[in-house]
Amino acid sequence: MTKSNRIRVLVIDDSAFSRQVITRMLGTSPLVEVVGVARDGEEALRKTFELEPDLITLDLEMPRMDGFTFLRVVMSKRPTPVMVISGRSGEEDVFKALDLGAVDFLAKPTPRATPELAKIERELIRKVHAIRELRIDKVRDRIAALPPHVASVQASVAAPRLVVVGSSTGGPAALMRIFGAFSTRPACSFAIAQHMPEGFTAGFAERIGRLTPLAAREARGGEEVLPGSVLVAPGGRHLEFEAQGKSVVARVASPQPREKYAPSVDRLFASAAKHFGRGVVAVVLTGMGDDGSQGVRAVKQAGGLVIAESEETAVIFGMPQQAIRSGAVDRVLPLHDIAASILTGIGASEAKGSRGASGTQLSTREPT
Repeated sequence: MTKSNRIRVLVIDDSAFSRQVITRMLGTSPLVEVVGVARDGEEALRKTFELEPDLITLDLEMPRMDGFTFLRVVMSKRPTPVMVISGRSGEEDVFKALDLGAVDFLAKPTPRATPELAKIERELIRKVHAIRELRIDKVRDRIAALPPHVASVQASVAAPRLVVVGSSTGGPAALMRIFGAFSTRPACSFAIAQHMPEGFTAGFAERIGRLTPLAAREARGGEEVLPGSVLVAPGGRHLEFEAQGKSVVARVASPQPREKYAPSVDRLFASAAKHFGRGVVAVVLTGMGDDGSQGVRAVKQAGGLVIAESEETAVIFGMPQQAIRSGAVDRVLPLHDIAASILTGIGASEAKGSRGASGTQLSTREPT
């Protein structure tokens, strides 16, 4: 590969340590070239227009111009993929940045915890490599289409009992778009496997609960699957289900060595299919890689329904495309049609009963 074919990255951070560590991490990949660094927002803006990078890594807390102002200007004047590098105490700022057009984020490297640094490096390289698949025009479309409630759809007797959703890059904004479409709590429950670093998923669940009608929480294990609720898989761990008496409850599991994805969409989907059978709708949203392509087969074989986000709206079409190639997808839909299709069951889940494949009765209590 020639130098001109590399992914050109601009590193922005007011910390000399962070700039050095991020630059060193990026330098481990022959596919990546760091074309510049910036210490504050004004310098970052100037170098963005001068260097025209393929990707920007961004610290949100900067002198002279903060990361939010920088994002607004860049997305309006020269749309560029931006990956936020944030400390774990700043999850609300991260989600605000995603609303403004950032495409993904990573935990900020620290001077300690060498194993953690190695993990951050692997994630950084993986996400940077995937940037060639990203459609920045789709990111801009989502910025323009994310008011607090983008639609008003009414519940249907054909609604599924459990909706399992898998997503990666671009997923947080897509999930907020879907959940923001509900004018009231739907009769179905939701479980999410969003590829997200440890320490951020509780904040994401809180954001869903605050900005949409649903009751959301980060899964801890033992939660019942309740109408109008959302369980978010904790970062770095798997969300699955297990029978407990006549009920089905959530189970949180640690990943096995060398597992590629944690949380795993495949594991969430397969577990949901096992315990809820025909009452499941599986949704694969934007993201890189192939997580979910095996799980959708399990849902389909159990009699459930599978939806994939279409290329029309996906920021990265990798995960939906791989799900479609599995042959298990029933409907390919743009993001703005998915909420309504969930509530109507798109015809296939009508009158399939309220029992899962294991025969356990689903709870009908409302969440608190």
